[in-house]
This record gives sequence, structure tokens and C-alpha cells, in this order.
Amino acid sequence: MFPLTVENKHVAQLLLSTGTCPRCIFRFCGVDFHAPYRLPYKELLNELQKFLETEKDELVSEVPNPPPKKIRLQELEDGIDGMDNLSQNGEGKISIIEDGSIASKNSNLNVCNVCLGILQDFCEKEFIKKVCQKVEASGFEFTSLVLSISFPPQLSVREHAAWLLVKQEMGKQSLSLGRNDTVQLKEAYKWITHPLFSEELGVPIDGKSLFEVSVVFAHPETVEDCHFLRAICPDCFKPAKNKQSVFTRMAVMKALNKIKEEDFRKQFPCPPNSPKAVCSVVEIECAHGAVFVAGRYNKYSRNLPQTPWIIDGERKMDSSVEELISDHLLTVFKAESFNFSSSGREDVDVRTLGNGRPFAIELVNPHRVHFTSQEIKELQQKINNSSNKIQVRDLQLVTREAIGHMKEGEEEKTKTYSALIWTNKAIQRKDIEFLDDIKDLKIDQKTPLRVLHRRPLAVRTRIIHSMETHYVDEHHFRLYLKTQAGTYIKEFVHGDFGRTKPNICSLMDVTADILELDVESVDVDWPPALDD
Repeated sequence: MFPLTVENKHVAQLLLSTGTCPRCIFRFCGVDFHAPYRLPYKELLNELQKFLETEKDELVSEVPNPPPKKIRLQELEDGIDGMDNLSQNGEGKISIIEDGSIASKNSNLNVCNVCLGILQDFCEKEFIKKVCQKVEASGFEFTSLVLSISFPPQLSVREHAAWLLVKQEMGKQSLSLGRNDTVQLKEAYKWITHPLFSEELGVPIDGKSLFEVSVVFAHPETVEDCHFLRAICPDCFKPAKNKQSVFTRMAVMKALNKIKEEDFRKQFPCPPNSPKAVCSVVEIECAHGAVFVAGRYNKYSRNLPQTPWIIDGERKMDSSVEELISDHLLTVFKAESFNFSSSGREDVDVRTLGNGRPFAIELVNPHRVHFTSQEIKELQQKINNSSNKIQVRDLQLVTREAIGHMKEGEEEKTKTYSALIWTNKAIQRKDIEFLDDIKDLKIDQKTPLRVLHRRPLAVRTRIIHSMETHYVDEHHFRLYLKTQAGTYIKEFVHGDFGRTKPNICSLMDVTADILELDVESVDVDWPPALDD
């Protein structure tokens, strides 16, 4: 059944005569159910013309305009001058630009003066199919998608002009029309295209999907439509570092909400003028939200930093824990980049033994995201076979929210260390036994000199929960410590020129230094242990 009623007839006839397309007419007549919008364009136009037949059976026709330019799809070279990217993804970027060969079924129709062709050429099956071909060729793995549409900001100005026109006409009939009484262009576009995209790609449209397809429209012919707003509402158009133009959709909407109706009418035609060409699609971008891999790692080398060690632009070590793990993940997940985090860190000369240190890796824009538990086990084995400096265990996919568990209460957790200590004075077994009886020793640690260049100066109170000594010889003993996380163990031993109090030197009345240090356990119960 045709959705318009007799009450809509005058407004529909006015809009059609000024160059507005049938779907936009539905929007301004408040048609808020989906089915009418989804009918083929030519069928809609014919039905609308029949609805508006005069008593003499003459069809109301559209105002003549030059035919729009045809469009085509084409791959985009890396980077588009003057375009704002919708995400950080560089791969999978596709362009649909003017001046080509996909002839729209509606290319003989006049371009809508409100939607600039969006609801004419760009929601038909022919166009959707071409976009989907590019999405499928982008190489991403996905089981659902979210569709993100970016319209030129001047569309908001044209919608405002059409709304004022309709509002004025309805006022003559003692009827009112609020801004919320019309259907937004983006809503109508989604009503039409979501089922088509879903059918073509064979996956549901889901607003929570991690896979996003972004479509950016532009219309160079009318780009100056919103420039007059800047003179009237300069506060709405402030330059921003990450914006190439001050005329963003948000800025334009803010100005339209502030400008008086009479001022708008003086500056912009109501109804808006009809354009010569349809919009062009200047960019389609496919991007997948980050996925997260967690596990625990052991570090067996005393010559391996946790993260790349680069000083003054010069690399000091060949590799790092981060790279030995992440390089494999990047390859398998086909990700663009990664972010590594862990529950604390050890110095380059410190080993991490026992059950290892929890870590998590964020993989940015992965093209492959679905793995079986067996495939993850094989990936873990591949990492372990690639180096004798590290080993990983309990490798698994986790959620972004789960990463928080690794950091929660980190400083309240405990860590266990083993340290080989040298003393300048000869010692006997009885000289160190008293350390075994010390429990929950509070120490104050001023930021160590060795990390002062990257950590703020502060005094931190930490707790040495327990100590256990093993006598080696007259100048060496091994000390096992259970401490509060965040304790600087080396400084607790040698005192750091009195910056850590008390310390082993002051407790034993000797000069002491640490020769070897191992992390024996990091008592963070995350990620969950997996069966081998």
C-alpha cells in the first residue's frame, strides 16, 4: 500500500516539483516504516506520480535538470589527498570515484536537491554488489559487520532548507512539523541497504561487530553550501589538528541549531537548488577491531630486554621478549601492528622462571581472527621452538575487558625472587640466619637513580613479606624473597646510596651487591591456566 495520505499530497507535490526524490519526500512526510523505502527507485517514482495525478490525469514531473555524471568503482592508490580516514587501517582501502563506467539504473533521473543522489543511485542492488565485491577482496575474516556511513556536511544544510520549506507550507494549513518528525537520511539509508549488504555478504549487520565497513561520500559541486554558516556562527567552526576542514558534520549541526530561521532563509535557498551531479563515494575502508592474545612467558637469558632497547636512536640489543613473541602473532593474525603489556617487567639481566610472567598483546586491525584451540597450541609451540631465550605458556585469546584483570591490584600482588649476593666482609652461616626471621619488613624506596630518567621522583613504601637465606661461601649467599609487587630488589640489597632504607647492607652492617637476580614467581592468577 502506498504510504502517503491525502494530507501529504500538497507537501509531496511541492517537494517533487522542486527536485526532491521520492524517498526524501517520504522522509519529510514522516513515513517511518521500512518497506516503502526498499522498493526499486523507478517503481517508487511511478507510484508517487500516480498518487499526485491531477484531475486532468496529467502526471506531475520533475523539474528538468542536466543528467548526473555516471560513476564507477576503482581501487584507490595509497592515500587520498584531502580525505579524512575513518580509522587507522591502511589496508583494505578502496575508492569509488567519479568519471567512470558503472552506469546507475537511475542515471537518466534528476539528482535530488536534498540527498544529492544518496537515496537514488547508492542504495540500489547494483551499487551494493560492487561495494561487497571490494569488501570480500579486502582479505578480512568476519562473521558480522557494522556499516559506517559518512555523508558530506552540506547535506545537513540542504535537509534544514527542505525542512523549513515543508514547515512553512504545513503552517499555512495550521499544521506543525518538528525536527524529529522527519526521518533522518542516515536512518533511511540503513533501512534500505542493511538487508542488501547482509544478503550479499551472507552475514548479519551487527552494531557490536568488530568488523567495520566505512563508506565516505563527497559532493564537490556543493561543498560551499555550508560556508555561510561560519560567518554567522564563527564559534562553531574552530580549527582542530586532526581535521582537514572546519566544516565537519558536528560543527554544521551545531550552527544549524543556533542560527535563526529568518537568517538562514536570507543566506540559503528554501528549497535548495538542484545539483548537476550525484555524490561520489571517495573511500570505502574495511577495518577489524583489535583482538587480544594473553599468556605467560619465561625469560632464560640475562642479555634480553623485555621491550626493544633503543637509546638515542641506536638499538642496543638484537631482540626482545616482546618481539620474539609478537612477530609470530603479527604474521599469523595478519595484523598491522601490536601493543605489548605485562604484569610488571624485569631488567635485561634478570631471568623470569617458575610459572612465568603474565602478558597480553593487542593485535591491531587483524585480517584473520578465528582460530581453534589446537591452532593456538601450535602457534605457542612455534614460538617456543624459535628461540631458547624465552618460552610461553597458556597462550589464549582473551577479551579487552579481561586485560584489566592483569593490572587490577598489581601492586598488592606478591612476587618471589632469588638473588645471589656478594659481601665485602667474610661471613659465616650464623651471620645471615637472622634474615630468615624477618617478616613483613616495611622499606622506603626513593626512586632509584638508574630509573630516575623515566620515573618521577617519589618515595614508595614497599613490604618485604619474608626472606630465606642459603649460605654459599664466605663472600656469597643466596637470598629468596617474597615481596610486594613494585619492590626494587637490587636497591634493597645494595641500598642505592641510602635511597632505600633499610637495606641488606644496613641490616648486616656490610657492603653488599647483587650478582644475579631471578624472578621465581609472579603471583597474578591470570590468564587462566590451560591443560597441556
